[in-house]
Amino acid sequence: MSAPLVLIGTPIGNLGDLSPRAAQALAAADVMYCEDTRRTRILLNALDIPSKARLVSLHEHNERAKAQQVVDKLKAGEQVVVVSDAGMPGISDPGAELVAVAVAQGCDITVIPGPSAVLGALVISGLATDRFVMEGFLPRKGRERRNRLEALAHEERTTIIFESPHRLVDTLQDLADLGDDQRGVCVVRELTKIHEEVIRGTLRSVGEHFGGGEVRGEIVIVLGGAQPQAAREVSDAEIRAHLEACVASGMSKRDAASAAAAELKVPRSRAYELASSLTR
Repeated sequence: MSAPLVLIGTPIGNLGDLSPRAAQALAAADVMYCEDTRRTRILLNALDIPSKARLVSLHEHNERAKAQQVVDKLKAGEQVVVVSDAGMPGISDPGAELVAVAVAQGCDITVIPGPSAVLGALVISGLATDRFVMEGFLPRKGRERRNRLEALAHEERTTIIFESPHRLVDTLQDLADLGDDQRGVCVVRELTKIHEEVIRGTLRSVGEHFGGGEVRGEIVIVLGGAQPQAAREVSDAEIRAHLEACVASGMSKRDAASAAAAELKVPRSRAYELASSLTR
């Protein structure tokens, strides 16, 4: 009988955060797929769990190639667990692609929740928690990075961003330049570790705090939601001009009205009424 694939959340800093259930699953596993076998061996040694020959590497470069191997082991009845270096597999770490393959082949998936940098940083940020989005790591450079930053400038939900320490100040500055530099933000550094630091303020003030020296450690940025943008009032003249351009291009009045309503974000009834008054 096929065994379930077990995803285990592991500590993001303090080894005492691992649950007893997670420790039991690690001890009972026939094979452990790990982002870095060296990091997992340290965890097992701290728990006095023998690693033996049960550790197999599973990282972003080999996840697709190893997925079928994992499924075959599950179908053979082996107890297989997946862990990342820290936190939950599949969240900015290997695991999501493996789960997709396992689900597609009818395997059961179970999860043993654990420490989360995403939720941990969110709940201590002091920012809104009712609606939030996980952004993960931003692109490092180029147009793709700018597009993502521009989208975040208008994101009304609280956003969680992972960032490297040497890019933290630049990212805070980029966000301030593209939007409101008084927007609320919280930077959480070294969460659950000895040198845990939580800095709250605005994009400008927090950027200035970290801009004075070298930043080290694991970084989570919790960005407060942007202020809702007021709807722009669209005049009848603007709608008529859009309708006339559509009709001139060969559209029927009905199609022109549909296009104008979608483009200008006005009620269709209003666009249809103005379209019917066109002389051509």
